[in-house]
Amino acid sequence: MKKLGLFFATLTLLAVISACGDPTSGEIVDVALGGEINADGVYTAHDIVYYEAGQPAAYGKGSEQDAHDAEAANAHTVVHITKPGTYRLSGKLERGQIAVDLGENAEDNPNAVVTLILDGADITCEVAPALIFYNVYECGEDDEDRATMDVDTTKAGANIVISDDTVNNISGAYVATILDPDDPEDELHEYDGAVYSRMSMNVSGDGVLNIRGTNEGLCSEMHLTINGGHLEIRSGNDGINTNEDNVSVLTVNDGVVNVTVTGETGEGDGIDSNGWIVVNGGTVIASANALSADAGVDADKGVFVRGGIVLAAGNMFDPLQADGTTYAAFQFAEKQAGGKTLLLKDEQGNTAMEFTPQNAYSVVALASESFTEGRYTLWCDGVQMQGQSGGRMGGPGMMPGGEPPKGEKPFDGKEPPFDGKRPEMPPRGERDPNMGKGDFAPGELTAEFVLKSGANLFTNVIHS
Repeated sequence: MKKLGLFFATLTLLAVISACGDPTSGEIVDVALGGEINADGVYTAHDIVYYEAGQPAAYGKGSEQDAHDAEAANAHTVVHITKPGTYRLSGKLERGQIAVDLGENAEDNPNAVVTLILDGADITCEVAPALIFYNVYECGEDDEDRATMDVDTTKAGANIVISDDTVNNISGAYVATILDPDDPEDELHEYDGAVYSRMSMNVSGDGVLNIRGTNEGLCSEMHLTINGGHLEIRSGNDGINTNEDNVSVLTVNDGVVNVTVTGETGEGDGIDSNGWIVVNGGTVIASANALSADAGVDADKGVFVRGGIVLAAGNMFDPLQADGTTYAAFQFAEKQAGGKTLLLKDEQGNTAMEFTPQNAYSVVALASESFTEGRYTLWCDGVQMQGQSGGRMGGPGMMPGGEPPKGEKPFDGKEPPFDGKRPEMPPRGERDPNMGKGDFAPGELTAEFVLKSGANLFTNVIHS
């Protein structure tokens, strides 16, 4: 950790430090950006953690472009929060960071809970995350054998509440891997997102949160639950990432999440989880990097859609597991330009779904609890898409799609139901050689079609 000495505060703190609790009740610490004062449990310093330029190879795993000089880092003010409580952040911090750290023992302490209420906050950090939770209570566990996609994060120590009718802006950088000089096998720091938590985190509220990340956007090393708010995320790499292998769960229960990967890093899924993604409600919109083999939504253990709306575009298809929600997936023969509106229309010509991917893409996945089974047409900027259906698809009570291979009977809807296991996928960026052949089991890959722009009518089946 690089210590950068004394500084002049850029923060005003009004109110009394409170005990942890519901942000809508009890005492709240008002943190108004723009003045100079310290209070019990909150202090400011020029001690931001960053990847320092000019270090030897043993220092870390970062490249020259990941590094920052001391002068740039010293210009940043860190607002340290060191006690449990509820803190309301407002105003502007041009070069700075909000850092929450309740101590090394906080992970096992159920009372080590901090809630940050964003109430018109504007925070920019050029060398590290703009908002970071280092040590708070961890409500989950990292045992892969007991891991499940159904997690309860209500008692998590890291909480962000987006205040009603407010617009909040958080722009941040990242910290590349810094190694322990006494043990080069041990990583001291690595924080990829503009908003980052080392522990499970909840996001809620009814306001707007704009996140801009030079690398990733919103990250948690464990679980992340989104219960509300309107999140607009633009990031150089993954827009949202939960990164504990085979453990982390990203859960969306409500709100709007709109992610666009801008591509500065050369890769990036719209939303990525090293465990599960579970959508129970709300609206999820994601556009992956236009040039890389990444997906709009990608999860190592599966993407489960139980409700709400999912609109995802990218260059790889990560299968959706639709728990009662109807969905469709389309693969295009040629990459499609971003910024053009896709419409999915039912047999009566009514628009069932509208989606404008922001980046170029070759795969689109659409899911909605309002979809019904039936035949639909896909349109792009007013032009109907011509489809070549590969293989067969369907399920009980569904219309068969496409022609069966020669010599085989049409699909009759009597095949065994999908067993819930995530299908094996080809290596990242490679096309499945069996795609378009054989059967699609109910609820598995849905219909994966090769589409071409043209004036001919394209009809096919959406099924759950």
